[in-house]
Amino acid sequence: MVDVGDFSDQGGCLQREWEAGQRSAGIRRDYRAEDVIRLRGPVAADHALARCGARRLWELLGREDAVRALGAITGHHAVQMVQAGPQAVHLSGGPVSGDSELDPFELTMTMIEAGAAGVLFGDRLPSPRGDGHLGARVLVPTGEHIRTLNSARLAADVASVPCLVIARTHAHETSLLTSDADERDHEFLTGERTAAGLHLVRPSMYARVTRALAYAPYADLLWLETSTPNLAEARAFADIIYSQYPGKLLAYSCSPAFDWTHLDVASIAEFQEALAAMGYRFQFIAPAGSHGPDGSIPGSVRDARPPSTRRPARAQFAVSAG
Repeated sequence: MVDVGDFSDQGGCLQREWEAGQRSAGIRRDYRAEDVIRLRGPVAADHALARCGARRLWELLGREDAVRALGAITGHHAVQMVQAGPQAVHLSGGPVSGDSELDPFELTMTMIEAGAAGVLFGDRLPSPRGDGHLGARVLVPTGEHIRTLNSARLAADVASVPCLVIARTHAHETSLLTSDADERDHEFLTGERTAAGLHLVRPSMYARVTRALAYAPYADLLWLETSTPNLAEARAFADIIYSQYPGKLLAYSCSPAFDWTHLDVASIAEFQEALAAMGYRFQFIAPAGSHGPDGSIPGSVRDARPPSTRRPARAQFAVSAG
């Protein structure tokens, strides 16, 4: 435990740190530094693992053309993947189950306590039971997701950990919305509602980038979710984001579920490098069939890593919460 002692002037010091530090450049916080100091209390826990990991991950993002992360579904898998030597490990779902009743602040704090260097929050939820849309997902209002990102940042500040906040939107593929309370969502409403009261919206690439722009001031990285490996789509998204937020870090999922057959061998080899050149500095890789019957990672998967990921292990955790 670390005794923070008398913190009467710590709010001013923290505010100056935010204003002068490169780490907080372009980041909006809808709370005061004094609020952070008050929530820290007289004694603060020293989250050394998460702090070290977050700093190292941020350093890698600033130094490398791209940081490539392997996907894990349990902590056991994550440990095995670290031994395989990736730059980062993405632990989907994190240490808390997806149906957890923790709010974003508590969830982020729990992840930091588990050693997370970054947290990923998506803007959709499972469809309510009895809605009739089995397996469907539902968008939350834009403002609600902004509050989620803001709460995650607050938790990181309270923990004194520069945890990376990653925002992901599914507005390009989701046709349901929980509420029409946010005017920013109105242009996408169809005017119809389901029997359970959910609002129907028009999913589109325009809806996706509109939401991403709204999330940008609150996130360290914006995650682009696509259904196919499409460089033109990635370029269009990056161009629009950079027109308003130059230098904003981007993330991309190189999913094995993609249909890669329309790309020739040379294009596949250059795909990740092309993404990096566009600003997609965090690239998530989830090898298909990456876990054996006993939960282990086969050697064939380790050997199949792209050459650029075969480096000494730098264990980081970007933990998904949605």
